[in-house]
Amino acid sequence: MEFLHTNKAPAAIGPYSQAVKVNGMLFTSGQIALTPSGEMIENDVKKQTVQIFENLKAILEEAGGTFNDVVKVGIFLTDMNDFGIVNSIMSEVFGDHKPVRSTVAVKTLPKNALLEMDIIAVAKA
Repeated sequence: MEFLHTNKAPAAIGPYSQAVKVNGMLFTSGQIALTPSGEMIENDVKKQTVQIFENLKAILEEAGGTFNDVVKVGIFLTDMNDFGIVNSIMSEVFGDHKPVRSTVAVKTLPKNALLEMDIIAVAKA
């Protein structure tokens, strides 16, 4: 098991790792819209979604991967009315690559984020 960390994504705000590689797979912790310096992006679902994908990209790159290595995306939304916006940005990020996905409505998230995402990807050796 290899625990990963990059300064190009926000540090964990609790007792957990940004990501872990195990048995040829990469698992990320949930990402909210924090900048790498730890500042929360304003209360705008589009801007928060873009920041989360930037964080996930940085973690993937630290592991030697890209979004094309992603197998599954988990999305947690505080308002399902934002589903279309998130879906549109996800389509831009992944292009023709179509990982599986779960989207769940939740009451609240850390730091009052509008959404949180995690991914599972094939890990590069």
